[in-house]
Amino acid sequence: MADITLVNLNMLYLRYRAYVEKEVHTPLGCLYLISALEKSGLNVDFRDYQLNEYADPFLEENFLDFIKDPSDIIGFSCMANLLPFTLLMMRAVKEKYPEKTLILGGVGPKAVEKMIMQRFGFVDIIGKGEGEEYVPLLVRTLRSKGVLSKVPGILYRENGQVLENPRPDRIAALDKIPLPAFDRIDLKKYKGYNVLTSRGCIYKCTFCSVAPVWDHTAYFRSNDSIINEMVTLNEKTGQELFLFQDEFFLSGKERAKSFCVELKKRGLKLKWKAFGRINLVDVELMRMMADAGCVELRFGVESGSDRILKEVRKEFRAADVIEVISESAKIFSRTDAFYIWGFPFETMDDFYASIFQMISFRSMDVRILPSLLCYLPQTRLYEEWKAKAELEFFPELIPEYMLTGHELCKYPNVEIDPKYSHIFEFIKSNKDIFPGFFLIDIQNNILPKLKVMKQFGFYPDESKNVDLESCGAHSAKIAGPSAAITRGQDPNRCV
Repeated sequence: MADITLVNLNMLYLRYRAYVEKEVHTPLGCLYLISALEKSGLNVDFRDYQLNEYADPFLEENFLDFIKDPSDIIGFSCMANLLPFTLLMMRAVKEKYPEKTLILGGVGPKAVEKMIMQRFGFVDIIGKGEGEEYVPLLVRTLRSKGVLSKVPGILYRENGQVLENPRPDRIAALDKIPLPAFDRIDLKKYKGYNVLTSRGCIYKCTFCSVAPVWDHTAYFRSNDSIINEMVTLNEKTGQELFLFQDEFFLSGKERAKSFCVELKKRGLKLKWKAFGRINLVDVELMRMMADAGCVELRFGVESGSDRILKEVRKEFRAADVIEVISESAKIFSRTDAFYIWGFPFETMDDFYASIFQMISFRSMDVRILPSLLCYLPQTRLYEEWKAKAELEFFPELIPEYMLTGHELCKYPNVEIDPKYSHIFEFIKSNKDIFPGFFLIDIQNNILPKLKVMKQFGFYPDESKNVDLESCGAHSAKIAGPSAAITRGQDPNRCV
């Protein structure tokens, strides 16, 4: 019997009329945790739900079949979009295995941990912070029936009360963390191979759900560590293209330049994609990156309006965007520009500034990736607006990053199959835990802007049979010709 069963519920699963889009990517978070657990002498039973082969993975009986014969301790890892499903499955698992200890982790419960513990008795423990630091101790403590008050970074129950222990300090020396446990999975079953070059981001964009997870502090891996991981994956899979999954690879020009120099020095013919930041790149750096194998650079532009950029604290101007994106389009095989629409303080004039910029970049063969604003609970934007305006559930439109797989996509519109209505009733009855599924001022703020987005071709007219293109954040292939219409989730993009 393993010491812990660890279940990965981070999935990209989208339903369309004629097919399902299902992408399978290396579960880095779980693999890092497995390495730490095994290093401490613990045995891990790892189950990646991405690899399930059920016709309908969202039926309770299928998940219970997948989880059968688990260890006494079961850990569940999820992101915000599948937090409702994960909680409902934890309830089902607890009903079937009442003696098991159920632990919830991952970024999904961020900022709502205490509410979850208070509301759902089937969740025994929630972990906060970097699991490598405390999960091995937690498992050993549970196995020995020790005292949970000595385990940092957890919420747990004692005498009917929910208690919370202080989080451990952030891990600053990332090179000391063992590499992900790639030997525990069949790498050839995965389509995307991602690499984390850093953890955290220092910027304080008000809509971002990623930087708050890391306390707006960033730590970095060495060039050797990053490159060695790429080489390991290349040798095991033959894969030559990697995505630097973190958003802060371009944390500074000198760090990025040194990486390019080192990669070139090694003589490796590997290709890579990365996220950039408008105020942290210049032409010299982008040319060095392209020369070192970077084929795609992705920018969070968010808005074409200086007023909105200032409001959300992007720390650059629309003029900077035009200069950098225009040059990037000349240098790289693919340049992606992400935009967010539907800010509650975004006037139609602000919105049209974004539309004009998006149209201009599209003419340069830049791939445009618009997404509807998502109010995740750890964001400053949600904190500012939760008492100012009513959050509305609109079953015909759910933010892209919150699509769960239960919806039938008519991108960006959706239909909810009646057999999954209980999932959305669960969401609606727990608005404060799942605010990312809700919108503000649908009639006056969202629908008029959606109409314009469709008018200019940034969302499809379903009747015209448009061939949609995945956003490609984790794609193992180089993106083809630019498309105005995109779909898919990038769970690592700040939303």
